[in-house]
Order: sequence, then C-alpha cells, then structure tokens
Amino acid sequence: MIPTGDAGIQLFVRNKHPAGQTKFAPDKILLYVHGATYPSETAFDLPIAGKSMMDLIAARGYDVYLVDIRGYGRSSRPPEMSQPPGDNKPIVQTRVAAKDFGTAVDYILKKRGVSKINVMGWSWGTSTVGLYTSENNAKVNRLVLYAPQWIRTEPPPAQWPKLGAYRLVSKDSAKDRWLKDVPENKKADLIPPGVFDAWANATWATDPDSVTKNPGMLRAPNGVVEDTQLYWGAGKALFDPGKITVPVIVLHAEWDADLPSYLAQNYVKQLKNAPYWRFIEISEGTHTVMMEKNRMQFFRELMNFLDEEKPLALN
Repeated sequence: MIPTGDAGIQLFVRNKHPAGQTKFAPDKILLYVHGATYPSETAFDLPIAGKSMMDLIAARGYDVYLVDIRGYGRSSRPPEMSQPPGDNKPIVQTRVAAKDFGTAVDYILKKRGVSKINVMGWSWGTSTVGLYTSENNAKVNRLVLYAPQWIRTEPPPAQWPKLGAYRLVSKDSAKDRWLKDVPENKKADLIPPGVFDAWANATWATDPDSVTKNPGMLRAPNGVVEDTQLYWGAGKALFDPGKITVPVIVLHAEWDADLPSYLAQNYVKQLKNAPYWRFIEISEGTHTVMMEKNRMQFFRELMNFLDEEKPLALN
C-alpha cells in the first residue's frame, strides 16, 4: 500500500519482475490500471493456464506494476462507500483516478531511480492514463490504450438517471455483459474453462461487503458514470489526446460491446502530436480479450510495441 496524501486513503500496488533484478531501464517498466467496475489484479494478474498477463510480461524482463484506484479492489474505500449510495454524490471521477495513478507513477520513479515509465490502461483506465499522460508527458515513455473511451455518437437520453456515490454490480450480470455481442456459435469456447468463475470469485472477494452487507454485489464508484454523462455521452471530450506527445498503441477486439471499434478509430485521429501511433484490432474477442482464447494475440501485439526500437524509415 502507498499513501496518497489524503487522510485514510492508500493505494494497493503490486509488483512482479525477474527474480533478483532490481535495476530496470525506463523502457522496461510498465504500470497498469483497471477500468470502471473491477480492480486491476483480478484481470491483469489472473493466472490462465498457469500464467497471468502480468507474469508473461515480467518473464520478458519487465518490472511490472498494477494499481487499484481508491474505491476499487484492495485500495482504501472513501467513507461515502460505507453509507447508502443515495446519501452522497458520485465519487472518484477520472481526474481523481488520474491523480491516484500519478501517485503510483511517482512511487515507481522514486523506487527505481528513473524519470519515466511505460503506462497502460484498460477501458476507463485509458481515460485515466490518457488524461495523466496529456499533462505529464515527461514521465511517460510509451502509452498503451486497451479499449479506449471516446465521444459516443448515439444521442444521449432525454434525462440521465440520478447517480449515488457508488453502484452495486451483481456477479450474475457480469457474464451476460461479457458475452453481449458475441455470436451464439462462438460463445462456448471464447472464455477458457474455469476462467470466468476464477475471475468473478476473485473480483467479488475484493469487496468485503459482497459477503456481509450486500451478498453477491460489488461496490463500484460512480464518478466514471458521471463523467460519461457530462462528457463522453454528451458529445464532449474530458481531455485532449492532442496533448499526448509519446508513442501510443491502441488495442481493441471486434466484439467489444462496451466500447465499440468506432470509438477507438475516432480516438486515434486525435493523436496529432504523438510521434507515432498504432491501432490493432483483434478478431474474435470482446472488451475482455485479455482473458479469452485470443489473449496471446493481445500479448504479442503489446510486447511488439513495448519491445521494439524506435521505428525508423527504411532507406
């Protein structure tokens, strides 16, 4: 756990790296952050066939970290999350998440004695790291965006629902959401055997209230939902990707029902000042491709980007 400077709030950070190694170049360090609902460790560090994505990256010589934003996973929960959700306004907006992410970055910079690292976000995490990078380019080596948020083209509802501080998410609804846009004849073998239950059990276990006060329900802060109402769902960007000046890769999968392909395609058009960017679409995958049958395609594309020397024109 690392302190944030806010009373009672600490952040859970996990680190994996090759045994015995303590010195790493900036381009061999990676920090990952989760999306809007679930914590980092139960996806990024979930063993599948004996190895998590975090394990695989560390085995390639990387110093790999994950962080849970306040209100998620093993990080401290703001006091509003101990009260009925309707008693308070939404908490943990993207700017708060970016601040927490920056706290984790600074912790790693100091620990390893480097000036910058690679950063990676999934889903809402792409907004967390995108906002952070747009204001802290000097601390970022390369930027990985996995299923990015961007401005939606669908018209907003006449009235958005009123939001409390947090929402309750059921384990039962998670699998239907995961497989929402997958063709019926492709659903059976998309998720490796046992992976959904392992992920769900690990994820809900991070919230003690899911066992006591709210059986089978996970608390998730509503700041991200408020940001969607005020920005992404209202035709406005929360930050300017044009201020990002580091190399970027966008990884996406074709059956992503949460953040469809057009969002990623429109996002990369905003990267006008990145030295280069790359957009990779993976077939037969969803928003959660990192834990599916094609996860090794995801891993290879990620590592190709992180490992490569600076691309040069062929002479």
